[in-house]
Parts: sequence; C-alpha cells; structure tokens
Amino acid sequence: MKTQIYSTKGENRGEIEVPEIFNSPLRDDLLKKAFRVVSLSNRRPYGSSPLAGTRRVGSTSGPGMGIARMSRVAGSSRAIEHASTKGGRSAHSPRSTKVLTLKINKKEKAMAWNTALAMTADPEAVKIRGHQFREDLSFPIVVEDGLDSIIKSKDAMEVLQSLGVWSDIERSKEKTKIRAGRGKMRNRRYRTPKSILIVTENPAQMRAFKGFPGIDIAYSGNISISKLAPGGVGGRLVIFTESAIKKIGVEQ
Repeated sequence: MKTQIYSTKGENRGEIEVPEIFNSPLRDDLLKKAFRVVSLSNRRPYGSSPLAGTRRVGSTSGPGMGIARMSRVAGSSRAIEHASTKGGRSAHSPRSTKVLTLKINKKEKAMAWNTALAMTADPEAVKIRGHQFREDLSFPIVVEDGLDSIIKSKDAMEVLQSLGVWSDIERSKEKTKIRAGRGKMRNRRYRTPKSILIVTENPAQMRAFKGFPGIDIAYSGNISISKLAPGGVGGRLVIFTESAIKKIGVEQ
C-alpha cells in the first residue's frame, strides 16, 4: 500500500510505502469496547471522608431509660454516628476506595488500536465521521517534515489551506456550541468538535497549529485511542509527517 507525500505547499513529492498496520481488519465492536475502557478508567476516585459523621464523642445510657440505645452527645438527646440520625455518618455515600479501573484483554486492545489507525486511511470512514477535505487527497495524508519548522499560525493556516483540509477547521469553529447544564460554570463552557490530528516526531514544536479549534497533536510513538477515535468512532482526519509514519507500528 502506497500513498502520496505532500509538501507544505500542497504539492505532490512522490510516493511512500505505508506500514502494513494500515491494512488491519476493521473491528468496530472492539474499538468501542476499548474506548469505553480507556475513558472510564480515566475517572478520578471521589467520596466523603471515611470518618465523616463519626468524629463526635457520645455515650449510651443503656437499657431501661425509655429511649433508643444509641450513642448520644453528653447532656443532650442528639444521637450521633448512626446513619439513621441527623448529623450521623453517611449510609451509602461514594467511597474514595472504590476501584474505577476497567480491564481489557491485550489482544483486543491491540486490535482496537489497529482498527482506529486503519480507519484513518479510509476516506469513506473519514467522510462518514463528518470531516471535510479535498476530494483528490491521498489517504493516509503524509506531509514532509517541514511542518516542524513552522512558527507562525498564519503560515500554519496556509499549509492547511494548500492541503485542502482548512474547511474542517472552519467546520469545527462554526459548530462550537455552549455546553448545556452546569458544566458551563465549571471551566468547560464550550463544546468544540474534533477536527484534525497531527502525528509528528516533535509535538513540542507544533505550537503554531495548537491555536486552531479542534486540532490535536500526538507523538508517533504514543498515539492514544481517544485521539485516533474520539467518542469511540473511527475515521478521524489525521495528518502524518514523513518521519512519523515510518515509525507507526514500530514503537507501539
């Protein structure tokens, strides 16, 4: 399997052999399963303190007093520690000790990752996911290593325009909406659709592209399923640098 190599000006510079991993069989079921495991395993434990509601000192008067035999504050009728009383411990509150991590077989996770990567080389899958791009683009999209030397956002925009993928950035900007519910008050006011993923050897030098809506940058040796297939849906619009695509499947 071969694909075209594009220059930073959108010109064709020849062909390159694509790693065999891009021809992997597509398993959407495993992709959805692996994404669910990864996303749910990223949750942070939360819960009340184990000592909440039990810090007050009390004593019981024992039987024969005509009142329930539960610990009470000295000199008062207020009961403590019991879940059925006001100010007592919580009966079934969230526990910070609960294990939130899910597991998946190694082979299933590997097949899911291969599926997510292979779907980036399928223009029909990319189109079904909603991305917009030039019709005559060769997939997977490979660009020469000059992307790392771009410093200004203006030059980065010209590169994306010459490649014919700038319309996807505009789509992400136009569909940015205000989030419904309480989340808008918690530092996540807007929801922005995902646009382009750039896979490179030097992600720290790609600052010129980070300001565009929906764009993600990934290192070729560590691309997560959540970036290749956000929401568990494969077919993301991905741009690989020439040196990065040669290492795909080697370091994973």
